[in-house]
Amino acid sequence: MERPDPYSLFDAWFAEARTTEINDSNAMALATTGADGQPSVRMVLLKGHGRDVGTSGGFIFYTNFESRKATQLSDNAQVALLFHWKSLRRQIRIEGNANPVDDATADAYFATRSRNSQLGAWASDQSRPLADRATFEARFAEAESQFDGKDVPRPPHWSGWMVTPDRIEFWQDREFRLHERWLYQRDGHSWTTGMLYP
Repeated sequence: MERPDPYSLFDAWFAEARTTEINDSNAMALATTGADGQPSVRMVLLKGHGRDVGTSGGFIFYTNFESRKATQLSDNAQVALLFHWKSLRRQIRIEGNANPVDDATADAYFATRSRNSQLGAWASDQSRPLADRATFEARFAEAESQFDGKDVPRPPHWSGWMVTPDRIEFWQDREFRLHERWLYQRDGHSWTTGMLYP
């Protein structure tokens, strides 16, 4: 039986996860490595994906470009993503390169965010030291005042990254630890597919 392409299989698993995961079925771990070689991992939210994203397909998340993750991405574009859906006993591992999305894509997504989330993007110096919560709340209030009665534009330091995958592995839990693993590896504009021992 012919295997579906990795984007179709991702879509099918993601659709199931959206009905079974209680919170944030689009949450994914993002692993980056800076110029110093120190790896770092954190959870981010998938905000766009598919074979028609960019020129080769990909997975999109958004962040402050002055954050630690964005600084590391600027130093080293190689990243790894991990989706883990405990309710389905499944995970998907993705490895590839991350590049900034274009301004039109970032503007379109920013416009869909809630107003408070938009204001928060202006108020936060993400990953930088914060003296106390009151300071952050005061900055949020300043942003509210600045944009009172107006649309909130996307800050110049806030945008998205698209991960173009070279490897996608689908892992399905099975009884007695006899798990099932399918690996897709990019081969030009197509994919090679094979199984891995668990």
